Amino acid sequence: MAFKILESKSRQGSKLLDRLGRRGDAMLAGEVLTSASRIVDGVRRGGDRALLKAVRKYDGFKARSIDELKLQVTPRPDDDEELPDGVEQALVRAIAAVERYHEGQVHPGSRQAEGGIELEERRTPVRRVGVYVPGGRAAYASTAVMTVVPARIAGVEDIVVVTPPRAWQRSSALRRVCQLLGVKEVWGMGGAQAVAALAYGTESVPRVDKIVGPGNAWVTAAKHLVSANVAIDGLAGPSEVVIVASGDADPALVASDLLAQAEHDPRALALLVTDQRKLAKQVAGELTRQLKGLATAEVAKAALETALVVGDMEEALAVAEALAPEHLQLVGSAAEALVERVSTAAAIFVGPSTPVVFGDYIAGPSHVLPTGGTARFASALGVEDFVRRSHVVRFDPSAAHRTAAAAAVLADAEGLPAHAASARRRLK
Repeated sequence: MAFKILESKSRQGSKLLDRLGRRGDAMLAGEVLTSASRIVDGVRRGGDRALLKAVRKYDGFKARSIDELKLQVTPRPDDDEELPDGVEQALVRAIAAVERYHEGQVHPGSRQAEGGIELEERRTPVRRVGVYVPGGRAAYASTAVMTVVPARIAGVEDIVVVTPPRAWQRSSALRRVCQLLGVKEVWGMGGAQAVAALAYGTESVPRVDKIVGPGNAWVTAAKHLVSANVAIDGLAGPSEVVIVASGDADPALVASDLLAQAEHDPRALALLVTDQRKLAKQVAGELTRQLKGLATAEVAKAALETALVVGDMEEALAVAEALAPEHLQLVGSAAEALVERVSTAAAIFVGPSTPVVFGDYIAGPSHVLPTGGTARFASALGVEDFVRRSHVVRFDPSAAHRTAAAAAVLADAEGLPAHAASARRRLK
């Protein structure tokens, strides 16, 4: 494994930071966007027939009719035998943790009334939400938890899950978690075709108001393409972790935590930033040892490329802030001093006892997070993502009379005489 150790001030280190700073560009690669566009347009125009054709071609699911794509969310006779020991208990615990955290995000609307003017912020849940649960290299029962629970807490009435049919077939955990979550509607379809069906609807698949959940490059491209017609949670790229470690960090734990994210995808970002070259070398040695016998070693090796050695922890923080990673892990004696100063990471994990994997499954906050540097302006998925805010405004005649002149003056200043006339009529 060629795990490079680069100095941040070196030419190679500067090139690395520049490339990583522009990594978001790759989320909408031209050839993928073109391919996704053809699929999305086909399903939008062709409905059920085009959807079925796309599922057969891209999902490899030889369904004879659209009815076969609608999956049964009922226990299969062999599910209890297939479900590994402890999985159901862990899923129940994860659901409870996510519920506890996200229930704190529920906020009522606000109301003000003074001088004949009533102003209200009314919050209503989105009516129908589509949840994409990926199923390429793995079937992600955890993603169902992290998306369905906040939507349910927000009050969404209709939650539909879409997932590649093979993921549903091979994952007893995914089937069970949909039962535990009370999901009533699951469709066996993945990729751009699933996003298109959710966004535009077909004869058999009702359209949704919002699509959430991570996916592969075609899913991301398709979400971008349909975003003028349906709300999306964001554009997700490969998984990311930046570990900022001072020299006293445990190299075995650092290596383990890098591997945990690197095994997601060969294009994942798994970067160590440290002020001690000695630690970087120790981590490199640990990676070599821990990769032996790891079933996902080939994927992880492709993602594990670099440790960046900086001058001090101030520079390490600056690097992390510039990269705005999906996951930022702070370990070593500097962790607590740095955490309060982080402003751009999507999720921050503090200390050696807090690996990102806890956030992936069991900590509580949703693991659906912005990637590609978009944590500079985007946030983790939460209850607010499933709520619409609308304003209710009510003036009585006296308040209207007191307000009309000012509104009319501003309308005149903007060259909108009909606006001004509408306001002045309230002076009579």
